[in-house]
Order: sequence, then structure tokens, then C-alpha cells
Amino acid sequence: MQKHRQAAQNRGLNRTYNHRLKSVFKAAALGAAHREAYREYYERLVTAGSRAELARLTLARKLAATVLAVWKSGERFAAEKVMSTA
Repeated sequence: MQKHRQAAQNRGLNRTYNHRLKSVFKAAALGAAHREAYREYYERLVTAGSRAELARLTLARKLAATVLAVWKSGERFAAEKVMSTA
């Protein structure tokens, strides 16, 4: 009898993701890290010990979530609302 090793989990990622959209959000995060609305959030991540590239990826995810929320609700973007949840 042999113990079967559990298959490696991909944490929800696969090869069929939208490469262009991911690069758009990563580029937007690079710019947003130096803009007023998201600068404090990015700096807080970096000072908490996150590596810069992981902080940018986290920021890209936050941007994507914000875009989706604004799109679904139809409301205008409000930086105060976004940062109140961060």
C-alpha cells in the first residue's frame, strides 16, 4: 500500500485567465501606488513587511474589486468610500 500524495492546488488560478486584463490592472496598480487615492494603502502594505511586487499585486486586486463594484452599482468612484474599507 502506498499513500497517495494530494494533487497540488492552484488556488483558483488557471491558464485561461485574461492575460491582457491582468497586465492592465498590474500597470494601473503601478501608477496608483503614487496617486493620492491609493498611496497610503500601498505604503501601509510595504511598511508592514510586504515585498514591493506583492504590495503592487494586492493593490491591483483592490483596483479590480473597486472597478467591479463601481461597474455593478453604477455609482461614481469615491476615494473616501474605498479607503474606509481598507
